[in-house]
Amino acid sequence: MPTVVPRQLRGDVRHFVNRGRELSRLGTLLAEDRQDAQAVPVAVITGTAGVGKTSLALHWAHAVRSRFPDGQLYANLRGHSAASPASPEAVLSGFLQDLGVPSAHVPAEPERRETMFRSLLADRRMLVVLDNAADSAQVRPLLPAAPGCLVVVTSRDDLSGLVSRLGALRLEVTTLQTADAVALLRAATADYRARDRRADLAELARLCAGLPLALRIAAERAATWATMPMGELIDDLREESARWNLLTVDAEEGADAMRSVFEWSYQALPAPAARLFRLLGLHPGNEFGLPAVASLTGSTPPQARALLDTLVRAHLLERRPAGRYEFHDLLRDFAAELVRREESEAERTKALGRCLAWYLHTADAAQSTLAPFDRYRLDDRIPAPAATLAFDGHDAAFRWYRTESANLVTAVRTAADTGFPAIAWRLAVVLRAVYMHHNAFDDWVATARIAVDAAGRAREPAGRAEALENLGKAAFQALRLDEAEESHRAALAIRRHIGDRRGTARSINALGLLGLRRRRLDEAASHFAESAEIFRELGDSRWTALMRCNLAEALCELGRHEEAVEIVERALTDFRRLGDHFGEGNALWLLSWARRQAGDPDAADRAISNALAIAGREDNQVWRGHWLAEAAKVKQAQGDPAEALRLFQESAAVQRRLGDAAREAAALDGAGEAYQALGRHDEAAELHSRAVAALRALDAPWRLAGALEHLAAAFGPLGRAEAARAARTEALRLLGTFDDPQAVESARRVARHLDDGA
Repeated sequence: MPTVVPRQLRGDVRHFVNRGRELSRLGTLLAEDRQDAQAVPVAVITGTAGVGKTSLALHWAHAVRSRFPDGQLYANLRGHSAASPASPEAVLSGFLQDLGVPSAHVPAEPERRETMFRSLLADRRMLVVLDNAADSAQVRPLLPAAPGCLVVVTSRDDLSGLVSRLGALRLEVTTLQTADAVALLRAATADYRARDRRADLAELARLCAGLPLALRIAAERAATWATMPMGELIDDLREESARWNLLTVDAEEGADAMRSVFEWSYQALPAPAARLFRLLGLHPGNEFGLPAVASLTGSTPPQARALLDTLVRAHLLERRPAGRYEFHDLLRDFAAELVRREESEAERTKALGRCLAWYLHTADAAQSTLAPFDRYRLDDRIPAPAATLAFDGHDAAFRWYRTESANLVTAVRTAADTGFPAIAWRLAVVLRAVYMHHNAFDDWVATARIAVDAAGRAREPAGRAEALENLGKAAFQALRLDEAEESHRAALAIRRHIGDRRGTARSINALGLLGLRRRRLDEAASHFAESAEIFRELGDSRWTALMRCNLAEALCELGRHEEAVEIVERALTDFRRLGDHFGEGNALWLLSWARRQAGDPDAADRAISNALAIAGREDNQVWRGHWLAEAAKVKQAQGDPAEALRLFQESAAVQRRLGDAAREAAALDGAGEAYQALGRHDEAAELHSRAVAALRALDAPWRLAGALEHLAAAFGPLGRAEAARAARTEALRLLGTFDDPQAVESARRVARHLDDGA
């Protein structure tokens, strides 16, 4: 994996003033003689909203970034934003991709993501800034373990858990003293109002309660109205404060002052910019791009950009790289209140509907580019807005998805909660293909659950079936098999009731995959055959070929290898005609398996070599890692255990990088068998033991039984008869839970060894 050096710090704040005490204390984390030099130094910057926590963190981070040559990671944890707080799992997924891990290789299990993240940072000097944390539990999984790294966390919470358990340095940021607040106002307005009296600036600072966010907004208005005497501006703000005080008797001084400044600045905006500001309070998320804004307002991108620039100049929005804009949490809440206060329900509904439709159709364009064979074909019930994006390739579509991933989840939730259930379930189902191909399990499950309820409220039976299938697939990938079966059976019942033949075939296939996972092989084969026949009647050659491959896999597990060969060869022809490279490679893998078990290892070798060539051309490590294990089994069958060992070890290394614990364990088990064939029983026993330990943790009884049998075989030549007997006894117990021919034969073999006293 290539070394990637991320440079993610957001820009340093302009006109930063004082905070000398805080900067000095942060500097102690860099001291060479720290007593806890083997621990990762962590700084926790706490304080009220708008007090300048992020500004302090970024200012210091920019000052010391040269001390961290391996890069800087930044994440907004959205602890108090309009969207839900960012989950640690989602943040880790982003960090891993930013460090060079392909999205499809990010592990599904949260613990594996943490392990991979810490492994990647183990020998690096990196600075990690975690902004706007909700609590300590959100932060802990994101902390590296390498003492060469340093972490800065900002939060409104005091994060006492990090302080007490990890010894984090806590800095409480308070409001600016009058002198510092005046210095900030003077610096921000010097080019426009150099003659303002200090007493006036001090009064303006008092009205802003010394909060940097309020001070910057006030300074911008003062600079914009450069010819108006400062006294008049102050009177104007004082009147706004007095009016607001009457409405908020119980408000804290800081919140009161902040709101007064927001209202004061908002009232000075030109009418079109003011309307844009309040409409942005409807957007599902604090950060957004120009096309989404244009769809929300029903304007053209150039018109929207001009108004956005007005809001940026007023410090009511912040500009981000790549044409993005972001609200401060407090300003977003203010805009949301304004839009409820000043726009009619009809106007709010119209604007939000345009925005959600934009997300739906742009996500559809992305899935069509990222996963054309697995896409959900969107109907025309929700008209596409004019600003919908098109993508000229995989990279552009994936960049858009990664940038908008948090907003997409919030858009599904917002659509479901605000009277757009038809958009909610469609958007969730459209995203399925993207989530499936990029291992975005957390977002997939979250949106899938929302979609099932939304489709019911939309009174669209076909949509509810689609949403149930989506949830079933997400649960299947997460190994929640009972939930997956319940969802797929519910979808199947709806589809049979409404006469949806294609949907019925897909649901039957899903039940077949569940049977295969649970090793109910006859049941799985029956489902696959039924599904294949329906797709054949519908004239869908790709789905027919997919079902044939699934059937062939069940037949291979049942030991019916000649039947499997015939079925796979027919599917292979279809995949090649369709140009489906994954389908072709998967069929070649199955063909190799079937040929090898049928006693023709040379034909198997040709098939798996062609599959690996496809994985190489596509640069797909998931395919390569999986198919390398079959290539190793072929070499074993050809009597070349040394080459088999090399290929198993290579497969295990790939799976370790991908975070696929089950396939890594299978490769280790295979390598152990190769060691046994080479007469190296100590090494074989070690690898089989590692495979057994991994498979126990994965609740994989069939594979565990096989690894235990192999472990017992390795113990025999080492004279460890009791250990071998214990392994076989456990294997026999596990095999008794299966009733297919291969399991029955394995159980007989293990029982014979036990009867012989081995």
